[in-house]
Parts: sequence; structure tokens; C-alpha cells
Amino acid sequence: MSNALLGTSKLNQICFVVHDIEKAAESFGKLLGVPKPNWFLTGDSSISKIVFNGQPTEARNKLIFMDTPSVQIELIEPDLEPSTMREFLDTKGEGIHHMAVDTEDMKKQLAILNEAGYGTVQTGEFTSSKGRYAYVDTVPKCKTMVELLERDEPQAIPPVKAKAEDIKPLLGSDTVVQIAIVVHDLDAAADAYCSLLGVEKPNVLKEGKPEVTRVVYRGQPTEAKCRFLFIKTPLIEIELIEPGDSPSTWREHLDTKGEGVHHIAFLVKNLDEKVAELEAMGYPLIQKGYFFTGNGKYAYMDTVSDYHVIIELLERFEG
Repeated sequence: MSNALLGTSKLNQICFVVHDIEKAAESFGKLLGVPKPNWFLTGDSSISKIVFNGQPTEARNKLIFMDTPSVQIELIEPDLEPSTMREFLDTKGEGIHHMAVDTEDMKKQLAILNEAGYGTVQTGEFTSSKGRYAYVDTVPKCKTMVELLERDEPQAIPPVKAKAEDIKPLLGSDTVVQIAIVVHDLDAAADAYCSLLGVEKPNVLKEGKPEVTRVVYRGQPTEAKCRFLFIKTPLIEIELIEPGDSPSTWREHLDTKGEGVHHIAFLVKNLDEKVAELEAMGYPLIQKGYFFTGNGKYAYMDTVSDYHVIIELLERFEG
């Protein structure tokens, strides 16, 4: 896609930075219905050649890659040496650090992005297969980081144990269908994303009528005023949300944590049953309601303790 600043609209990875990769591996294995994956340690500076904010660093990370039917999930536990992951963990805490795309010409793409005002935060070499990466400073405009990946050979992912017959995804699905970001200025964020991805700006939507959406936030009915839009990409949908002044999980996030990733979403069947199951496991319901079109419903679950992000359940009505 020649008019995409990233060179593509195919976001294919989301990455979580965590304090304890063993604990995160256990949780994400349960979420996706796979055996607990094993982590590996990146190479030393002679191999990884990391440069962070213009300076070489000895940083090393424990990594896990988990493929799903949509995007790949990466888990990173950074060491204490300077790096963008260490900085994120120290300033923001555990959570989604970046989304990634593949590129065929890293040098060319970085030049295009730099010219457009997106500086390079960190670069390095892969240590499990041949290739390189670069983190681009899209945070001011997009509220999260984007990583470019250039591969000279296919990615090498450590094997996991054979999946047992009785292991099922926690939610009944292992497909991440959406990542959502709350912002102060919907139009500015949308313009930035559409420019990066080379897509047309979608229509801006507003909250539906209260008698249709029937939103309940922390046990209380609310209008949940907002402006939002959906950007379609090949593997995952990006939702941008600008909260209004009425109580909502989006307003709470913006007021307490600022702009950034609010949730990831999974399509489920029997949403009410899944909500009850998750509540019984210690994940409280934050907000629920119906789509503004009335053709489905949603529930936000407080899964931050184990997954470092809110998980949204989506159920679409048939017909």
C-alpha cells in the first residue's frame, strides 16, 4: 500500500510488557487455550546491537511469541538496562507497549516515517532468527508505539507442548478481533492512524439512544456519551474512542490513566454466561450495554490483574 507511511496496513502483532513473564505465560496460555509457552533470552549486545534513544545499550529481554488466528501476541520481560520496554514498565507499568507490522525495506520506511515527523526510538537485531526491528515514536499522535519488523528468514518460535484435547480457550475463542484506544481528540488520532495505514478515514459515530444501548457502568445506568470510529485492517480492527462527559469506563480511563490502549476484544457466544464465569474467577464486570445499532451487546471485564488490559466480550446477534 504505497500511500501508507508504514508501507502496509497489516498490523500483525501486539506486545505486552510485563514484570513476570512466567506468570504472564501461564495467564495467556489459559486465555488462548494453549500449553504454557517457554520464554527465551535475547542475545547480548554483540548480537542484538540495540540502540535506544541514540545510545548503545546492553539491554536483554525474556521473550515469548504466541500465534493466534489474527495477530501474534508477544510478551516481554525487560532487564534493568536502558530500553524502550524498561522505560515503559517504569513509567506506565505493565500493559500493551506496541503494535507491529512487517516491512520489506526498513531503511526506506524509517526515512519516510522520519520525514513525516515520527522519530526512531530503538533499533536492534533479532536473535532467534535473522532480521531487525525498529520502534517508531508514534505515541504522541497514536497513543501507542508502532514497531517495524524486517525479516531475512522466517521467524523462529520455540515449540510448545502438544495441545491437550481438554484445553479450550478461556473465552471460547482465541481470536483477538479488536484493539481500542481512548483519546482526547478523535479526529486528530484518526487522521494519524489513517495516514500511517494508508486507509480512508471512516465515519465518526456517536453513542446510541439510551433505550437502545442500555449501558450500565459500575452498576449504574449511564448515557455513556462518546464519539468513536472503527478502522478496519486485514487482521484486527482498531477502535478509537473519545469519551463524553457522562460516566463510562472510557471516561474513567482517560481521567485516571490518560490516552492509550483501553481494551482488546474477543467475539463470544452466550455473553452473559461468560460474564458470570469470569466474575466467578475474580474478574469484575466494569460496563455492559448493547451496540448502538441494537444488533449485539458487549461487556468490559476487569482482567487487568492478569492480562494487563481490559478484555471486552462482544456478542453479535444472528440475522
